[in-house]
Amino acid sequence: MVMFLMVLCLSMFGLAVTCLAFAAATGGIPSGVQDRVEAQPARKPAHALPKPRFFVDELPAPVTQPPVPLEVLLAQIERHVRLEQAAAESFLVSPTPQSLHSRTMSPLVH
Repeated sequence: MVMFLMVLCLSMFGLAVTCLAFAAATGGIPSGVQDRVEAQPARKPAHALPKPRFFVDELPAPVTQPPVPLEVLLAQIERHVRLEQAAAESFLVSPTPQSLHSRTMSPLVH
């Protein structure tokens, strides 16, 4: 019974500390202090804050590159597919671990 009461008292103390910390973090003002805060007039800032600037506003306009024609992209993809297919066929002819892990000649490989 004594142990139960001790745990209950420590739990209540922990709850009280948690409530005080929460009130301090959220800016909760006790009722006695609130009357004094409302009686004081609001102060104006001594100087105005500068206009907030973002990083994007300071950067120059991006240089736009002309779009790549669709035919050029299709030709690059076709060449890549042909090189990959040739690599697969050469592996099927003579499968070795070295040929499996060798890099291809395609520029599109990451």
